[in-house]
Amino acid sequence: MVDSPLKLQSFLAGTGQIEQIDPITRLLLPNTTRSQYSDAQLDDYAGLPRRLFPHRPPLHFSIRARFSGEAIVGTAGFGFWNQPFMPGGGLPTLPRAIWFFYGSPPSNMALALDVPGYGWKAATIDALRPAALAIAPLAPIVLLFNRSRRIYRRIWPIVQKALTIQEQLLPTETMRDWHTYTIEWGINQVRFRIDDRLVLETDRAPRGPLGFVAWIDNQFAVVTPTGRIRFGLLDSDQPQWLEIKETRLL
Repeated sequence: MVDSPLKLQSFLAGTGQIEQIDPITRLLLPNTTRSQYSDAQLDDYAGLPRRLFPHRPPLHFSIRARFSGEAIVGTAGFGFWNQPFMPGGGLPTLPRAIWFFYGSPPSNMALALDVPGYGWKAATIDALRPAALAIAPLAPIVLLFNRSRRIYRRIWPIVQKALTIQEQLLPTETMRDWHTYTIEWGINQVRFRIDDRLVLETDRAPRGPLGFVAWIDNQFAVVTPTGRIRFGLLDSDQPQWLEIKETRLL
């Protein structure tokens, strides 16, 4: 297991594997099929209720990582979230997350204005903020109005701010080489860096508590401002992986 201040546990599903090649931990999917969910994951919240997830701001986290390439099939990444759908129990909830996230087509989570719904991103969301919950009863009307491109561009920034959504698309070519990814999570600010280069800074800071997760799986998701929602699994006959060399938590 990667040497880490985090108390990491492994979760495997389908064809998922975790290999230790000191000092590297590899989260591996040798192949996948749309008939079976496959996941290779490390986390530090398994078995805990969300209120006891271990991380709150202020927090400084870094991880040195690389992927098998820039054409991964499914989703992958690392960071902090509230696991909205707890496996084996717990009621579903709305998402909170601060992470580096990758989703391949046909994923289309078009949550930030003018940012594609797929690709390699630094991203935040907190749909449990009071402002987000306050506008929740208006969701059907907002989704209907969003079918007009002109109205969508006027009202979605208000919704995006209420949901603490901020995203920055990152070059996918960065995925295949070793880089140090940093998340600085403050009470009122979040900064994302790659090799000390600032890639996203926002005053939209999700609240805790959150749990750490690093994973690679064969899922896709479609969630759009016009109300399209779809989930599914993807085939891949090529090995794909996420390698982690070190993590730091301050």
